[in-house]
Parts: sequence; C-alpha cells; structure tokens
Amino acid sequence: MWWAIVLGGGSGKRMQSERNKVLLHLGGESILIRSVRILANHVQGIVVVIRQEDHAEASACLDKLSLGIPCLLTDGGLTRQDSVRCGMQLLPPECTSVLIHDGARCLVDGQTIRNVQASVDVYGTGIASTPVDDTIKVVDADSMVLSTPNRNMLRAVQTPQGFRLDLLVQAHRKAMEDGFVGTDDASLVERMGVPVHLSEGNRTNMKITHPEDMERARFLLDREIRPQFRIGHGYDVHRLVEDRPLILCGVRIPCQLGLLGHSDADVAVHALMDALLGACALGDIGHLFPDNDPAYAGADSMMLLDRVIRLIRTEGWTPANTDLTLIAQKPRLAPFISSMRENLASVMGIPVSCVSVKATTTEHLGFEGRGEGISAHAVVLCQSISGH
Repeated sequence: MWWAIVLGGGSGKRMQSERNKVLLHLGGESILIRSVRILANHVQGIVVVIRQEDHAEASACLDKLSLGIPCLLTDGGLTRQDSVRCGMQLLPPECTSVLIHDGARCLVDGQTIRNVQASVDVYGTGIASTPVDDTIKVVDADSMVLSTPNRNMLRAVQTPQGFRLDLLVQAHRKAMEDGFVGTDDASLVERMGVPVHLSEGNRTNMKITHPEDMERARFLLDREIRPQFRIGHGYDVHRLVEDRPLILCGVRIPCQLGLLGHSDADVAVHALMDALLGACALGDIGHLFPDNDPAYAGADSMMLLDRVIRLIRTEGWTPANTDLTLIAQKPRLAPFISSMRENLASVMGIPVSCVSVKATTTEHLGFEGRGEGISAHAVVLCQSISGH
C-alpha cells in the first residue's frame, strides 16, 4: 500500500512572504492543495506535515477536497528530516511504500509519480531526477575552481522520492543514532550502502522558493490548463444616414446612404473585433477605441482590426476562422462578398477559405427592414499559439 508524506513546513522567507509559501495561491488554489490533489491519484493515503500555526488554514483547505482517501495533518520538526519522521509516525501498519514530496513542487505530473513508484517496485528506491544541462564547477571557499565533473554523470534531484517503508525507517533510525542530517531522504539511504535508483522526472516539476518562481509557475500552469481554442461572438449596429460613405469589411459600397459613427462606422469589422476581443477576454472596442477620443475620428476600421489582431497575438492567440453575418434590407451586398472576405483574410492572416461573410435581409421587419440601419453578427474561433 502506497502513502505519501507532503512536506509543507516552509516559512516563506525566501519567498519574501509573511505566510507559509505552500499556502500562497497559484491559479485559484493554494500550492499545498495542488500538490495533494495530484498525489491523491496515485496513493491510498496522505500525511501533510505543516507548522502548528498553519494547521487551521491548511485543515480548512484540505476539508474542501473530496479525495476519497485519508488525509492526515501533523506538526513538522526543526529540520526537513525531523518533519519526515513526524509524518512516518502517522503511517498505518498496512503501508509498505511511501512517497516523500515537497509541497512546494505543485506542478509535479502523474508520469513522474508513476516512474518513481515503478522504480520502488523494482529497486526499493525511486528518486525523480533530470539531466543537468549546465556545466558544474566544484569550488573552494574563495570560489576558485577545483574540478569540473562530467555532467553526463550528474542529475538534478527532485521529489517525490519513493522508498520501501522499512528501508526508509531503517535509514532514518541510523541517521538519528549517528547525528547525521542529510539534504534529502535519498542521502540517508545512500550512507547505509544501499543503491539508490533515479527515475525520470520532469523539468516543469520545479520547487517554488523565490518570488520569480511563482511567475514561472503561473506561466507553466497557464500553458497546462489553457484551452487550445476559444470562441467569441460580436454584435454591432449603425444607423444609415445621408452624406456618409458605406464601408463594410473595408469595401466602399455605392449607396446613397452610409453608416453613422465616430470612425468609418464599418459595422461588420466592429462586430468582428468585438468577437476577437471577447474570445480572448480582452474587453471590447468601446474600451480599446473610445468613441470620444479624437484619435479615432474617421478611423479606418481595417487598421483598427490589424491592431486587435496584433493584441490578441501578444496574448498567445491567433484567429482560426470567422463567420460574419450582415443584416441589411438594402443595398444588395452579394456582389461585394468576395472582396470583403479577401480584405478580412489579409488583415487576419488566415486563408480566405477560413473567412465566411454572409448577407441577409429581415423581410422588411425591424430597423434593418425599414432601411434605418445595418447590423452585424460575428463568430470567431481563436487558437492558442504554440509556446504561450
């Protein structure tokens, strides 16, 4: 039977936080909860080791989870090693193997955990690790280089670290008798002469220690949970008046009436821009291009569309396709549809085949039917850009 011990006794000093860093929130929930949640999918019970002063907050967070397995809480010790021993005291007699995990490594993935467990099943030990890319130097007290180890023989060690429980208990008992304090549990097992096997970890399984680590973790988490596609809808309407040009999708259409607006009043492009901004949760054109700003008086809406496209791409999105419907009793728009599609495709940077523009009437119903105005509906699909 597998259990996990999650260590959450950090003070938050290096994080420059007054709170325990594992209780800080990342993506809507605490770092501790994220660690517990992923481990719960792979073990039959969990012991959380945390400072006494953090018990109430940690307990409240854990109570909200429906893990379906026991989750116990206990005080930590003065050192990491002491805290692990405190956790082991709560393990039930049926427990045969244990994962020791740093609660600050809340981005650990299921495959890394399974790799550790598979290693324990074969070797009795399993330590998540990754190859070292940097050249490592061994230095003296004056930072003078003593040697350069072969990095092919080096590994960066992570958690979880997995062990047969009897082996880990023996290693901790021996270390306590000898007054030895190691940097991790694997070092306690190593000093008994027991071979320790390293399993494959993941570079995203980072330990959150410093403020900049939180920013990197947010980026990695956003990439992990970010949907590949988003849908947006936009709607706009403009009044038809005399002495104004009629411009739709950047195409100037011969007509006695044109659309009234602060800019060129391209109702089709306005609906499309709102759909794009809506898909990416970036507000709307009224916020981005206020109609009381002289800078946008008579503005070319196709140029504004280009700005919107650039904006959503900086946020990691790009349009995949769009479907635009124009609603007007007159003039007849069918002869201009092809040019409209080409204009939009050019600015959006997608094939014409991914741009649909349709025109319909209302059978003389409503303000469109009475020739008082033109409205437009736009639907867009935005796709996540690789690397964001």
